[in-house]
Amino acid sequence: MDEQDAKILNRLQRGLPLSATPYGDVAAELGMTGEELIRRVRRMKEEGVIRRIGAVFNPAALGYVSTLVAARVPPEGVEAFVAVVNAYPGVTHNYGRRGAYNVWFTLTCKGEDELARTIDEIRAATGVKDLISLRSREVYKIDARFEV
Repeated sequence: MDEQDAKILNRLQRGLPLSATPYGDVAAELGMTGEELIRRVRRMKEEGVIRRIGAVFNPAALGYVSTLVAARVPPEGVEAFVAVVNAYPGVTHNYGRRGAYNVWFTLTCKGEDELARTIDEIRAATGVKDLISLRSREVYKIDARFEV
């Protein structure tokens, strides 16, 4: 990753403009062509630097439910567990933590039944039985950005 990639990552975290050519607009801001920007974004996605680019919505306002899930995964099984979890479209991100519950992820589903069913599917598919759903009591929206 070079300095231009870092600039792209920092800029994309602020969102895309609502226009007919959002990537072209961002590219112009950064002094490059739209084609170069897309090529670099595609490469960073293939390399795993970028996992996803997408909108962030309030799930409850759209009739969805969400939860933070903490999982106790044997260290040797973390990679396989994360691969299964990441295959679910309702998982926006996951991260490793120190401690017994070492993998945490967010999960959004169309309703309570789907949420419970998805967590059960993850248990069955991974063999990891110790998953805790940590539902929020209040929502605090923070603007999390990570300077590259």
